[in-house]
Amino acid sequence: MVIDMADRIRVIIADDSDFVRDGMRIILSVDEEFEVTGCAANGKEAVEAARKNPSDVVLMDIQMPIMDGIEATGVIVEEGLAKVLILTTFDDYDLVRQAIKNGAKGYLIKNHTPDQLKQMIKSIHNGAGVMEESILTKLAREDNNVVPEAKGFPSELYTDREMDIIRAIAKGLSNKEIAEELFLSEGTVKNYISNILDKEGISHRTQLAVYYLTGKR
Repeated sequence: MVIDMADRIRVIIADDSDFVRDGMRIILSVDEEFEVTGCAANGKEAVEAARKNPSDVVLMDIQMPIMDGIEATGVIVEEGLAKVLILTTFDDYDLVRQAIKNGAKGYLIKNHTPDQLKQMIKSIHNGAGVMEESILTKLAREDNNVVPEAKGFPSELYTDREMDIIRAIAKGLSNKEIAEELFLSEGTVKNYISNILDKEGISHRTQLAVYYLTGKR
């Protein structure tokens, strides 16, 4: 089935590595669900490309010359040019936190597979916030495993027990680990999580953790 050009997800790729940038461009260009509308070697070029070419998603490296990805993300989001998906390495999670505060909608580890890359872009385009589990765990377990509640998270809507569940999810615990920590059955934990997700109108526990940690959906 041929997909109409108007229905394709328009993507800008911003990375200072020619190898990474060209590799992602090739991966997306051969898939008719996507259209690469621009490439950039730094944040300044990414902003200029987003202003010039109407796009849906910007794949944004963090550490780039002239203007880094954190600053560029802030400009693109503030001007409403596109949604931003951060490209990061395993050592970048402090910078990732800054990027999400500037409006990034998700993170993608650079050792992704082509299918993971495409799925993440689709999720961002469709309005979901996405985060690599490994980055989520590092963010949640820093500061001696204390998980701070972000400003903007509506904790007043939840019971104390529901907040215990939410904090445990943000720490990266599985249902079994949550059950053991809170002395509940796994079935009870699952029911709590389902109710919490329904209350927020989101579909995945990772989105809930992102919301709790950053205050942003």
